[in-house]
Amino acid sequence: MRVLEIWRYPVKSLRGERLEEAEIDVEGVSGDRRYAIFDVATGFGLTARRVPALLFAAARMRPDGSAEITLPDGSIAPNDAALSEWLGRGVVLRSTAQVTQRRFENPEDFENEATGRWEPFEGSNGAFQDSGNAAVSLLSRPSIRDWEQQRFRANIVLDEAGENDLVNTRIRLGAAILDVRKPLERCVMVTRPQPGGIERDLDVLRTIHRELDGCLAIGAVVAAPGTVRTGDELLPVSG
Repeated sequence: MRVLEIWRYPVKSLRGERLEEAEIDVEGVSGDRRYAIFDVATGFGLTARRVPALLFAAARMRPDGSAEITLPDGSIAPNDAALSEWLGRGVVLRSTAQVTQRRFENPEDFENEATGRWEPFEGSNGAFQDSGNAAVSLLSRPSIRDWEQQRFRANIVLDEAGENDLVNTRIRLGAAILDVRKPLERCVMVTRPQPGGIERDLDVLRTIHRELDGCLAIGAVVAAPGTVRTGDELLPVSG
Protein backbone atom coordinates (compact mmCIF):
# COMPACT_ATOMS: atom_id res chain seq x y z
CA MET A 1 0.00 0.00 0.00
CA ARG A 2 1.20 3.49 -0.86
CA VAL A 3 -0.15 6.98 -0.25
CA LEU A 4 -2.01 8.30 -3.29
CA GLU A 5 -3.40 11.49 -1.78
CA ILE A 6 -3.22 13.50 1.47
CA TRP A 7 -6.10 15.73 2.51
CA ARG A 8 -6.56 18.29 5.25
CA TYR A 9 -9.91 19.78 6.26
CA PRO A 10 -9.15 22.89 8.35
CA VAL A 11 -12.83 23.63 9.13
CA LYS A 12 -15.15 20.79 10.06
CA SER A 13 -17.60 19.92 7.24
CA LEU A 14 -16.12 22.39 4.76
CA ARG A 15 -14.19 21.23 1.71
CA GLY A 16 -10.49 20.89 2.31
CA GLU A 17 -7.13 21.07 0.61
CA ARG A 18 -4.97 18.43 -1.04
CA LEU A 19 -1.35 18.32 0.11
CA GLU A 20 1.77 16.69 -1.30
CA GLU A 21 3.16 16.29 2.19
CA ALA A 22 1.91 16.89 5.71
CA GLU A 23 3.06 16.82 9.27
CA ILE A 24 1.16 14.34 11.42
CA ASP A 25 1.06 15.41 15.05
CA VAL A 26 -0.69 13.94 18.07
CA GLU A 27 -4.06 15.29 16.86
CA GLY A 28 -3.73 14.01 13.28
CA VAL A 29 -2.75 15.81 10.08
CA SER A 30 -1.51 19.18 11.28
CA GLY A 31 -4.30 21.73 10.93
CA ASP A 32 -7.00 19.16 10.19
CA ARG A 33 -10.39 19.93 11.79
CA ARG A 34 -8.77 22.69 13.87
CA TYR A 35 -11.80 24.94 13.38
CA ALA A 36 -15.56 24.47 13.45
CA ILE A 37 -18.57 26.73 12.94
CA PHE A 38 -20.90 26.98 15.94
CA ASP A 39 -24.54 28.04 16.05
CA VAL A 40 -24.84 30.96 18.47
CA ALA A 41 -28.44 30.19 19.49
CA THR A 42 -28.03 26.48 20.23
CA GLY A 43 -24.32 26.13 20.99
CA PHE A 44 -24.12 23.12 18.69
CA GLY A 45 -21.25 22.74 16.30
CA LEU A 46 -22.57 22.74 12.77
CA THR A 47 -21.85 19.92 10.34
CA ALA A 48 -23.17 19.05 6.91
CA ARG A 49 -25.46 16.57 8.60
CA ARG A 50 -27.60 19.47 9.79
CA VAL A 51 -26.46 22.12 7.28
CA PRO A 52 -25.56 20.52 3.92
CA ALA A 53 -24.63 23.94 2.51
CA LEU A 54 -21.36 23.78 4.46
CA LEU A 55 -19.95 21.41 1.85
CA PHE A 56 -20.19 24.17 -0.76
CA ALA A 57 -17.61 26.35 1.02
CA ALA A 58 -13.92 25.52 1.23
CA ALA A 59 -11.17 26.13 3.77
CA ARG A 60 -7.41 26.27 3.71
CA MET A 61 -4.80 26.93 6.37
CA ARG A 62 -2.92 30.20 6.20
CA PRO A 63 0.78 30.29 7.17
CA ASP A 64 -0.16 31.89 10.51
CA GLY A 65 -2.39 28.92 11.43
CA SER A 66 -5.71 30.69 10.82
CA ALA A 67 -8.33 29.32 8.45
CA GLU A 68 -9.31 31.06 5.23
CA ILE A 69 -12.87 30.27 4.14
CA THR A 70 -13.98 30.66 0.54
CA LEU A 71 -17.75 30.97 0.23
CA PRO A 72 -19.74 29.39 -2.63
CA ASP A 73 -19.74 32.68 -4.58
CA GLY A 74 -15.93 32.73 -4.56
CA SER A 75 -15.54 35.48 -1.96
CA ILE A 76 -13.41 35.15 1.17
CA ALA A 77 -15.37 35.35 4.43
CA PRO A 78 -13.64 38.07 6.47
CA ASN A 79 -15.46 37.46 9.76
CA ASP A 80 -18.31 35.76 11.62
CA ALA A 81 -20.81 38.29 10.27
CA ALA A 82 -20.09 37.14 6.71
CA LEU A 83 -20.49 33.49 7.73
CA SER A 84 -23.76 34.32 9.50
CA GLU A 85 -25.11 36.13 6.46
CA TRP A 86 -24.22 33.20 4.23
CA LEU A 87 -25.84 30.59 6.48
CA GLY A 88 -28.84 32.69 7.49
CA ARG A 89 -28.23 32.26 11.22
CA GLY A 90 -25.89 33.63 13.85
CA VAL A 91 -22.68 31.61 13.80
CA VAL A 92 -19.11 31.92 15.03
CA LEU A 93 -15.92 30.29 13.80
CA ARG A 94 -13.95 28.84 16.69
CA SER A 95 -10.66 26.98 17.02
CA THR A 96 -10.02 23.95 19.17
CA ALA A 97 -8.26 26.24 21.66
CA GLN A 98 -11.41 28.34 22.10
CA VAL A 99 -14.01 25.62 22.67
CA THR A 100 -14.37 23.09 25.45
CA GLN A 101 -17.91 21.86 24.78
CA ARG A 102 -18.11 19.98 21.47
CA ARG A 103 -21.73 19.03 20.88
CA PHE A 104 -22.89 18.01 17.43
CA GLU A 105 -26.03 16.37 16.03
CA ASN A 106 -26.82 13.31 13.96
CA PRO A 107 -30.24 12.23 12.60
CA GLU A 108 -31.56 9.09 14.26
CA ASP A 109 -33.01 7.89 10.94
CA PHE A 110 -31.26 9.12 7.78
CA GLU A 111 -34.19 7.94 5.67
CA ASN A 112 -36.53 10.38 7.47
CA GLU A 113 -34.26 13.09 8.79
CA ALA A 114 -36.69 15.94 8.09
CA THR A 115 -39.29 14.57 10.50
CA GLY A 116 -37.23 12.29 12.73
CA ARG A 117 -35.24 12.92 15.88
CA TRP A 118 -31.77 14.39 15.93
CA GLU A 119 -29.45 12.91 18.53
CA PRO A 120 -26.74 15.06 20.16
CA PHE A 121 -23.27 13.59 20.62
CA GLU A 122 -19.98 14.74 22.07
CA GLY A 123 -17.06 15.18 19.70
CA SER A 124 -13.51 14.26 20.60
CA ASN A 125 -11.02 16.36 22.51
CA GLY A 126 -8.33 18.10 20.50
CA ALA A 127 -9.19 18.37 16.82
CA PHE A 128 -12.90 18.55 15.98
CA GLN A 129 -13.17 14.87 15.11
CA ASP A 130 -16.30 12.83 15.79
CA SER A 131 -14.24 10.11 17.49
CA GLY A 132 -11.10 10.21 19.57
CA ASN A 133 -10.04 6.97 17.88
CA ALA A 134 -9.90 8.56 14.42
CA ALA A 135 -7.31 11.32 14.53
CA VAL A 136 -6.24 10.12 11.07
CA SER A 137 -8.64 8.46 8.61
CA LEU A 138 -7.40 6.15 5.87
CA LEU A 139 -9.30 4.78 2.88
CA SER A 140 -8.19 2.90 -0.23
CA ARG A 141 -9.19 3.92 -3.73
CA PRO A 142 -10.56 0.41 -4.55
CA SER A 143 -12.81 0.51 -1.46
CA ILE A 144 -14.46 3.68 -2.77
CA ARG A 145 -15.91 1.66 -5.70
CA ASP A 146 -17.61 3.96 -8.21
CA TRP A 147 -18.67 6.52 -5.59
CA GLU A 148 -17.26 10.02 -5.56
CA GLN A 149 -14.18 10.13 -3.32
CA GLN A 150 -15.14 13.54 -1.91
CA ARG A 151 -18.06 11.98 -0.04
CA PHE A 152 -15.77 10.23 2.44
CA ARG A 153 -13.33 13.00 3.44
CA ALA A 154 -10.42 10.70 4.30
CA ASN A 155 -7.06 12.19 5.28
CA ILE A 156 -5.04 9.48 3.57
CA VAL A 157 -6.10 7.80 0.32
CA LEU A 158 -4.24 4.54 -0.37
CA ASP A 159 -3.64 2.86 -3.70
CA GLU A 160 -4.52 -0.72 -2.73
CA ALA A 161 -7.41 -2.32 -0.84
CA GLY A 162 -7.02 -4.13 2.47
CA GLU A 163 -7.19 -1.30 4.98
CA ASN A 164 -9.68 -3.18 7.17
CA ASP A 165 -6.99 -5.82 7.81
CA LEU A 166 -4.93 -3.11 9.53
CA VAL A 167 -7.39 -2.62 12.42
CA ASN A 168 -5.70 -3.35 15.77
CA THR A 169 -2.21 -3.10 14.24
CA ARG A 170 0.57 -0.53 14.35
CA ILE A 171 1.76 0.95 11.05
CA ARG A 172 4.40 3.34 9.78
CA LEU A 173 3.31 5.99 7.32
CA GLY A 174 6.28 8.03 6.21
CA ALA A 175 7.98 9.05 9.45
CA ALA A 176 4.79 8.79 11.52
CA ILE A 177 3.62 5.75 13.46
CA LEU A 178 -0.10 5.12 13.80
CA ASP A 179 -2.17 2.73 15.89
CA VAL A 180 -5.18 1.69 13.83
CA ARG A 181 -8.14 1.49 16.18
CA LYS A 182 -11.39 0.95 14.28
CA PRO A 183 -13.39 0.80 11.08
CA LEU A 184 -15.21 4.11 10.63
CA GLU A 185 -18.99 4.05 10.86
CA ARG A 186 -20.68 6.14 8.20
CA CYS A 187 -23.55 8.59 8.61
CA VAL A 188 -25.77 10.80 6.49
CA MET A 189 -22.76 12.97 5.56
CA VAL A 190 -21.86 10.59 2.73
CA THR A 191 -25.24 11.18 1.07
CA ARG A 192 -24.91 14.95 0.84
CA PRO A 193 -24.64 16.93 -2.41
CA GLN A 194 -21.35 18.66 -3.15
CA PRO A 195 -19.85 20.85 -5.86
CA GLY A 196 -18.85 19.21 -9.11
CA GLY A 197 -22.21 17.61 -9.81
CA ILE A 198 -22.29 15.32 -6.77
CA GLU A 199 -25.96 14.70 -6.06
CA ARG A 200 -27.82 13.81 -2.88
CA ASP A 201 -27.78 10.00 -2.87
CA LEU A 202 -29.20 7.93 -0.02
CA ASP A 203 -28.19 4.72 -1.81
CA VAL A 204 -24.56 5.37 -0.85
CA LEU A 205 -25.33 4.93 2.84
CA ARG A 206 -27.86 2.18 2.21
CA THR A 207 -25.22 0.17 0.40
CA ILE A 208 -22.60 0.76 3.10
CA HIS A 209 -25.04 -0.50 5.72
CA ARG A 210 -26.18 -3.46 3.64
CA GLU A 211 -22.82 -4.66 2.33
CA LEU A 212 -20.13 -3.22 4.62
CA ASP A 213 -21.68 -3.36 8.12
CA GLY A 214 -22.08 0.40 8.06
CA CYS A 215 -18.33 1.11 7.87
CA LEU A 216 -15.97 2.47 5.23
CA ALA A 217 -12.39 3.60 5.98
CA ILE A 218 -10.38 3.12 9.15
CA GLY A 219 -9.43 5.43 11.99
CA ALA A 220 -6.07 5.64 13.73
CA VAL A 221 -4.42 7.50 16.59
CA VAL A 222 -0.88 8.84 16.44
CA ALA A 223 1.77 6.92 18.35
CA ALA A 224 4.68 8.98 17.01
CA PRO A 225 4.48 12.21 14.97
CA GLY A 226 6.23 12.60 11.65
CA THR A 227 6.01 13.71 8.04
CA VAL A 228 4.03 11.79 5.43
CA ARG A 229 4.38 12.36 1.69
CA THR A 230 2.53 11.26 -1.41
CA GLY A 231 4.08 7.96 -2.55
CA ASP A 232 5.13 6.85 0.94
CA GLU A 233 4.71 3.13 1.56
CA LEU A 234 2.56 1.94 4.44
CA LEU A 235 4.58 -0.53 6.50
CA PRO A 236 3.69 -2.75 9.49
CA VAL A 237 5.43 -2.11 12.78
CA SER A 238 6.12 -5.17 14.88
CA GLY A 239 6.11 -5.39 18.63
